Amino acid sequence: MPPPRFFCETPLDAGRRIDLPDALAHHALRVLRLADGAAITLFDGRGGQYPATLRIEGRHARAELGAHESHEGELRGRLTLIQGLASGDKMDWIVEKAVELGAAELRPVAAERSVLRLSGSRLDRRLDHWRAIARAASEQCGRNRLMRIHPPAPLAACLETVQGPALFCHPEGVLDFRAALTGVRDSLTLMVGPEGGWAPEELALAQRQGLQGVRFGARVLRTETAGLAMAAAATALLDW
Repeated sequence: MPPPRFFCETPLDAGRRIDLPDALAHHALRVLRLADGAAITLFDGRGGQYPATLRIEGRHARAELGAHESHEGELRGRLTLIQGLASGDKMDWIVEKAVELGAAELRPVAAERSVLRLSGSRLDRRLDHWRAIARAASEQCGRNRLMRIHPPAPLAACLETVQGPALFCHPEGVLDFRAALTGVRDSLTLMVGPEGGWAPEELALAQRQGLQGVRFGARVLRTETAGLAMAAAATALLDW
């Protein structure tokens, strides 16, 4: 069984001996109950990872870092998911699985039909929550770079960030998904609406930006399923 992996905000360098952040130390000692001398793996999100030895000294937990390992778990292309805000724990699920599937960025859309509305301190707490989920998912799945999660924004603002091919998911789309991937090389943006779907104004905005609706199979998928299913299919079809 491989050593447990931990994200560490402290910049890491081979041969260093570092104090582990409190939350990381609590997880290692109180949750996983690791003992002094246990092998662990640390990464700081800058790429690669470090095998390390856990050292417990009184109430302090430290790590002795070994040589940098250039292992990466990234896709060969850059995948961005523009996702209409979903209610309940659906966004938690989307964040976690988007990390596992290799997405580089997640841009939540404050869509017209989004049930979830976030602002102020509530928005800050939710962003922190999603980013914690992304870190934990990276630890679990073997990625050494963190998926970037942007604050929710209107669709118009998200569309301004799109560079390269982008597919606008819609159950009445005219383009077949496989055909829509023709010509995609090293980047792809997938756009998925909230539970209520895209509003007519948002569909019109996407069309003015030169985007056409893309259908994915014969069934209508839920918002928490559509983007993830398309991401998995795209990376397989593109051999990423």
